[in-house]
Amino acid sequence: MSATFSTEYLKRHIALPAEHGAWVFILSPLLIGLFAGGHWTAASAYLIVAAMSAFLIRQPVTIAIKAYSRRRTRRDLPAARFWMVIYGSTGLLGLAGLVANGFAYVLVLALPGIPVFVWHLYLVSKRAERRQVGVEVVGSGVLALAAPAAFWVGIGEPDPVGWWLFMLTWLQSAASIVYAYLRLEQREWDSIPAFPARWRMGRRALLYTSFNLIITSIFALAGWLPRLLPLPFALQWLETLWGIQNPAVGIRPTRIGLRQLAVSSLFTLFFILAWLFIYL
Repeated sequence: MSATFSTEYLKRHIALPAEHGAWVFILSPLLIGLFAGGHWTAASAYLIVAAMSAFLIRQPVTIAIKAYSRRRTRRDLPAARFWMVIYGSTGLLGLAGLVANGFAYVLVLALPGIPVFVWHLYLVSKRAERRQVGVEVVGSGVLALAAPAAFWVGIGEPDPVGWWLFMLTWLQSAASIVYAYLRLEQREWDSIPAFPARWRMGRRALLYTSFNLIITSIFALAGWLPRLLPLPFALQWLETLWGIQNPAVGIRPTRIGLRQLAVSSLFTLFFILAWLFIYL
C-alpha cells in the first residue's frame, strides 16, 4: 500500500519545480522583505506558507495542463491532482491566517498573479511556453510582490517603502533572467567569437544590470535608499561582465543554473546586510 502510494503520488518532478534556479525568484524577495520588516510573527509564518504554496502549485497545475493537452501521459494526473490539493489547502490556510491576524490587505498583492498564471497555462497548452523571456520577467515581478508583503507583515502596516523593495527585487530578477538566457545562448555557440561580437551579443544583459546599478546608486546618493545598497547590484553587474568575457560554450545548463543560484543568493545576502546597515 505504501509503495503504491509513493509510486502513484509522491513524484518529485510533479511536486517540485523542474527549474532549480526558479526557487530564488520567490525566496529572495521573501527573505528580503522579512528581514527588512524586522519582526517575525505568526503572521510572517502564515505569509511564508501562502507564498510558497502559490509558488509550488504552479508545477502540478502545469503538469495537469500538459497531460490534458496530450504532452504528457495521463498517468501523471493523479499525482498532479494530489499536489494541487495539498498546495491549495496549505495556501488557503496561510491566507486565512493572514486575514485572522489583520493582514487582509496583503491579499491584494496576489491579484496580479492570476492573469499572469492564466497566461502561462495558455502558453503551456499551446506548447509555446519555452523561451518566453517576457513572460518570465513579468512572472518574476509577480513573485517580487512577496517583498512588500513580508515587509508590511513585519512592520504591521502597508508602508510605501515596501514598493521600493518590490521595484528593487524585480529589477534584479529581470536582469538575472535576461543574463541566464544569454548564458544559455552562449553554450550553443560552435566557438568563442571575437571580442566585439561577444559584447554585442551580451549588450541587452549588460544594459539591464548597468541600469540597475546606476539607478540604485543615484537613489542611494540622494539618500532615498541605504548608501550601501548599490553593492549587491554591483555584484550582478560584475557577473554580467565576466559572463560576456567568458562565454559558456559547451557548459551544461545545470552548471549555469547553479552559478546563477549562487550569484542570486549572494545578492540576497548583500542586499539584506546593506538594508540592515542603516539601523546600525
